[in-house]
Amino acid sequence: MAKGKKQSSEPKGRKITLKMAKLALKLTVDGKRRLDLSNMEITTFPKCILKLCDVDELDLSRNLLKKIPDSIAKFVNLCFLDLHSNQLDKVPEAIGRLRNLYSLNLCNNCLSTVGLPNEIGLLRKLRSLNLGMNVLESIPSSIAALKELRHLGLFNNQLTRVPECLRNLPYLETVNLKCNPIPLEDDKGIDTIQRVECLYLVRESSLCACCLQKVKDNRQRVNSRLSRGPTHRKSIFAGLNTPNSVAKGMLTSSSCSGKSGGW
Repeated sequence: MAKGKKQSSEPKGRKITLKMAKLALKLTVDGKRRLDLSNMEITTFPKCILKLCDVDELDLSRNLLKKIPDSIAKFVNLCFLDLHSNQLDKVPEAIGRLRNLYSLNLCNNCLSTVGLPNEIGLLRKLRSLNLGMNVLESIPSSIAALKELRHLGLFNNQLTRVPECLRNLPYLETVNLKCNPIPLEDDKGIDTIQRVECLYLVRESSLCACCLQKVKDNRQRVNSRLSRGPTHRKSIFAGLNTPNSVAKGMLTSSSCSGKSGGW
């Protein structure tokens, strides 16, 4: 190391080349072109993948990304974008230009209220939006414009009330608001929405370190409540949820809770 230069504490991450990206390009069973760069220790959005911006699906989940550039708007054909389990504290306004987006997963990042732009309401074809495991105290009112939205994940945030904009989503089928500091009396605000509880059984080795720690913390809280006295069975399963697309893919059983699903 050269004299006088400080060694950076930031992880260098893995450099993705165009050749590597092309090898990661797959064809899904329904004929979609999917670029899967998940779990590759990427710290910076790879500029080289802009040459593959005609893909239908992009998976950058389980990396170390802190920023998504405005150039994401070049992926005009995207119907599926997975950014879960990164270190994002902000979503670019350019996200609103992905007008064909069907599914957006932003779960398990560092998103606060100011990090989620109003432009997210421009994604009029969106049916699935996962904002769970962030630090949101509220969500943009523009989400009321997502008239095609079916599934919304808001679990493990800092919401203190049920978002009013949810009343304006005519096709919303499921919303997960677990593990938010919402008073019980405010729960009645979404009585027309089906609130699902899912138990995903996965191998610990299949979860990223952050998700695994959250599961262990939840389990410890549940055990603590049990040691203080009897509790309702519903609360036990609430603490055992692992709301992550990894868990969704590794679903092995739902017999304990009697329910299954994607949240």
